[in-house]
Amino acid sequence: MSNDAIRLRSVTRKYGSGGTSVTALDEVTLSFPRGTFTAVMGPSGSGKSTLLQCAAGLDRPTSGSITVGDTELSTLSETKLTLLRRERIGFVFQSFNLLSSLSAEQNVALPMRLAGRRPKKAQVREVLEQVGLGDRARHRPTEMSGGQQQRVALARALITRPEVLFGDEPTGALDTQTSREVLALLRGMVDRDGQTIIMVTHDPVAASYADRVVFLVDGRVNGELLGPTAEDIAARMTKLEATPC
Repeated sequence: MSNDAIRLRSVTRKYGSGGTSVTALDEVTLSFPRGTFTAVMGPSGSGKSTLLQCAAGLDRPTSGSITVGDTELSTLSETKLTLLRRERIGFVFQSFNLLSSLSAEQNVALPMRLAGRRPKKAQVREVLEQVGLGDRARHRPTEMSGGQQQRVALARALITRPEVLFGDEPTGALDTQTSREVLALLRGMVDRDGQTIIMVTHDPVAASYADRVVFLVDGRVNGELLGPTAEDIAARMTKLEATPC
């Protein structure tokens, strides 16, 4: 099995056709090793979200190759692609997307129930414990803070034990202190459990929790930083945003 959780080779994604087509990703080649935490950053319109959507199998590239583990996504039917996302990929977004009528444990169990599987109560409690909410299993979202709701969303993403966890601005709706708590939790999942995380963010402090930061500009990779500080990241972003297209 490959040491890379995700590999992109010469991935291009264009929207539209003819003179009105827009190139969101332009010949992107990247690898995301297992057990690492990568942040993806770039100016507005740089292709960050498109990269995440293609890598996670939510969108198909116009050309190029994307591999999850040893599975080439372009060879999969829509049904098999849906199964791969359900069983091998986890998602956490800026909005928590919890059902207010369900308890924390019911929200966490929902993806497996929708897949026709009955999760064991011990399995649900285990992931809630993992995110520090073992004592809030029966509480509904309205009885929780924003940070606690995002932790429930994390537990829901982890219930299937995904090979890769994708985060799209996962701390964007949280206050500074709560954001740091969630980021520390993500960092711990990588260090303690070997989880692979790929996170799109605009926040240099959030990105500093990652092992590396990959920068995109106009749909192309524009370098990366390894083990960077928030100051390093902010300086690079300022330079990128000031560079004329």
